[in-house]
Amino acid sequence: MLKFIGKRILMMIPVILGISFIIFTILALTPGDPAQMILGENASLEAIEELREEMGLNENFIVRFVKYIGDAVQGDFGESYRTGLPVLDEIMTRLPNTFALAFFGIGLSVVIGIPIGIISATKQYSIFDTMSLAVALIMTSIPAFWLGLMLLLVFSLKLNWFPAIGITSWTGFILPSVTLAIGSMAVMIRMTRSTMLEVIREDYIRTAVPKVLARG
Repeated sequence: MLKFIGKRILMMIPVILGISFIIFTILALTPGDPAQMILGENASLEAIEELREEMGLNENFIVRFVKYIGDAVQGDFGESYRTGLPVLDEIMTRLPNTFALAFFGIGLSVVIGIPIGIISATKQYSIFDTMSLAVALIMTSIPAFWLGLMLLLVFSLKLNWFPAIGITSWTGFILPSVTLAIGSMAVMIRMTRSTMLEVIREDYIRTAVPKVLARG
């Protein structure tokens, strides 16, 4: 098991490096000067050039990327252009809410998805089974960003049931959790149903059912 986990971790390294390089390249090719964004449009050319030199923006692209990876390995992800705070601190302040949203989203998909999948398998080809599969297909097709916007529009702006921004209480977790849960819930329903059908059709289940009924 430890060997398997070690291999998986090693396989993640080139993936992370590749993704980092792609994102770094996109940001480098994006129009706009970070130094000018920080100092403002009225900043002098001398001040902009000085800040570019301080930030290392005048160096070669590959050199900047290598330095970034080297600093990131040591836990230094630089400073935010917007707030001026260390990026790692910005990430850490948002981790609790991120973990909470992931927990609620996964929990909601499991609590709802698995029972629906089990009932669909035990009542195969019934109206419930057909409807659950149709709903799961629709949920799989809905983009999460679109669903989130629609939920905000209806339940926050129109009905005013939940806050539109910020998480000041437990109600702030509801809409984001539902948005995250919908896609995984659809997968959970279909996966549970197919797994249940495979188990139900096994020979030992077919043999056990008549014995249980006979004893009853």
